[in-house]
Amino acid sequence: MATTAHSDATPSRAPAPKTPPPPRPGRMSPGPPALLLTAVLAVSLLCGVVLGSAGLTWPEALRLLTAGLTGGTLDPRDAAAYTIVWEIRFPRTVLAAVVGAGLATVGVAVQAMVRNALADPFTLGISSGAAVGANAVLLFGSFGALGVWALSGAAFCSAMLAMLLVYAAARTPHGLTPLRLVLTGTAMYYGFSSITTLMVFAADRGEAARSAMMWLLGSLGGATWASVPVAACAVLAGLAHLWLSARRLNALAMGDETAAALGVDPGRLRRELFVTAAAVTGTVVAVSGAIGFVGLMVPHAVRILVGADHRRVLVLAPLAGAVLLVWVDIGSRLLLAPAELPAGVLTAVIGVPCFLLLMRRRGYTFGGA
Repeated sequence: MATTAHSDATPSRAPAPKTPPPPRPGRMSPGPPALLLTAVLAVSLLCGVVLGSAGLTWPEALRLLTAGLTGGTLDPRDAAAYTIVWEIRFPRTVLAAVVGAGLATVGVAVQAMVRNALADPFTLGISSGAAVGANAVLLFGSFGALGVWALSGAAFCSAMLAMLLVYAAARTPHGLTPLRLVLTGTAMYYGFSSITTLMVFAADRGEAARSAMMWLLGSLGGATWASVPVAACAVLAGLAHLWLSARRLNALAMGDETAAALGVDPGRLRRELFVTAAAVTGTVVAVSGAIGFVGLMVPHAVRILVGADHRRVLVLAPLAGAVLLVWVDIGSRLLLAPAELPAGVLTAVIGVPCFLLLMRRRGYTFGGA
């Protein structure tokens, strides 16, 4: 009887759950902020079309935009203004929203992948790899056979080559570990950056070097309608994959051992995230240049608002990133008009103090409250 009583008192080990439990609820539901950000994004897109160095009134710009959207007829005297609205400002503003959404989304993925609160889409060295191909076109006229796709095509191909090099260098028999990814990506970043700097110094001075530096700091000045669909498809595909993997991301953020206990293969998920982040980063960097800080700051701001659950973060981060970069692009056009500031300069000027303020106001750590 004593043995039986002792056996009954000993608790049996409960089986591990098959799906990871959600993190603690955030401070608010993502629904109201998502609706608000959607409305703000719509207004921001209109502002991006209307505001610029060329003086256009709101009624005039909206009339021309409506004509472009509906295929309406215009007076021949409106041809120049129509070109500004429909061929220059509108594709540029749409591309800014797409790139901002992509960088913010990849920022969420990279921070979960390496479990490092300071990681962003450029931690893997993909952006600096893309810069090598882009500068080969801008400085030396390479890949001329690609025509109008030379710049974006070369940047994307070199970004993918950088991805393969980082993967080969960081991979171990046990898979991709967070520390090796961060160290390898950082080393590759400096290596590719040194190659880019050498190319700039080796090239003839003048407009080519200025264009190269503008691209390195990020610019949407070369946006066309042809570049929008490719970037949008890549961002939507990456976002869809991350949405479907949100529960696994929650498990991975709690550590590899916890993720494995919850039925998630950390190595396989990290490989998926690596390929997704590299593909999306390479695509958006190819059309916009290296615009930093969006993928670092936006995920942190969203987590402080709604908590660390990736099912919530991945709803708001793309919208917040899109709004941020649209207004950064507007500012880059207006502050020194008719000259243009690199977008990456403004994201750093805005992002650094905002990020420090967020960290000071909240006791925030990655994966926690």
